[in-house]
Amino acid sequence: MSGILFDRITLIGIGLIGSSIARDIRDKGLAGEVVISTRSETTLKRAEELGLGDRYLTSAAEAVKGADLVIVSVPVGSSGMVAEQIAPHLKPGAILTDVGSTKASVIAQMQPHVPEGVHFIPGHPLAGTEKSGPDAGFSGLFKGRWCIFTPLPDTDPEALSRLRDFWAALGSRIDEMDPLHHDKVLAIVSHLPHIIAYNIVGTADDLETVTESEVIKYSASGFRDFTRLAASDPTMWRDICMHNKDAILEMLARFSEDLSSLQRAIRWGEGDKLFELFSRTRTIRRSIVEAGQDVDAPDFGRHALDPKS
Repeated sequence: MSGILFDRITLIGIGLIGSSIARDIRDKGLAGEVVISTRSETTLKRAEELGLGDRYLTSAAEAVKGADLVIVSVPVGSSGMVAEQIAPHLKPGAILTDVGSTKASVIAQMQPHVPEGVHFIPGHPLAGTEKSGPDAGFSGLFKGRWCIFTPLPDTDPEALSRLRDFWAALGSRIDEMDPLHHDKVLAIVSHLPHIIAYNIVGTADDLETVTESEVIKYSASGFRDFTRLAASDPTMWRDICMHNKDAILEMLARFSEDLSSLQRAIRWGEGDKLFELFSRTRTIRRSIVEAGQDVDAPDFGRHALDPKS
């Protein structure tokens, strides 16, 4: 038990990330009260059935009243709309943060609406699965994972410290970045891999010489791992592509150049070049495991990482 860090926390959006935060808050006793808000009455009812909060409201404006910490967990394209709705109802001294995968766009959307005296600290926990909705969340999702803050120049140090303490209580490792740098880093480590996965799975679906049954039957190879990424929430990834397009296009251009080089090596039978590339990338995988960001276990550690195991 970590003890109460905020008297009232409001969670706007209760999908995978929001519901996982709610579970950790409940299990660790981090708040005196948790208020949950989402536009969908069906989703809100399910959150209540799961016991994720203390009060449940479809109105985000009502939900943030009196909150000491407000966490916006919606697709990045909706961030500005939510900020506009809640801004007049945020109490002075409240901390407002988000969990979006793009930061420059979120700041541009939300900051103009943030009233004087409210501490807006953009954030991004690097954790998740391909599943979505309140049932997808689980306690411990953030344990050992990075949470990146992109504080604004005038960010209050005490507010930042309190938010750091909150995410540390959830088990996160904390780092800070410039928003544009964050977006470039995430474009290569997260956004581009998902886009490639969506494209590969789409290509397989379009192949006339390969039937759907064969794709499913023989997917116990590399293709299976692409389908996991490609199963991620379509709305979220549509918004990410639209709101981090410059960084993503830059990384796609670099990837296309490297892919052309790989294509030439295969065409001309340049085994040395292929071996050098495959050896170099193997080292990256080992470094990720050594850094504690994955496990070196059979089946890519799926069973070891499964919260139900």
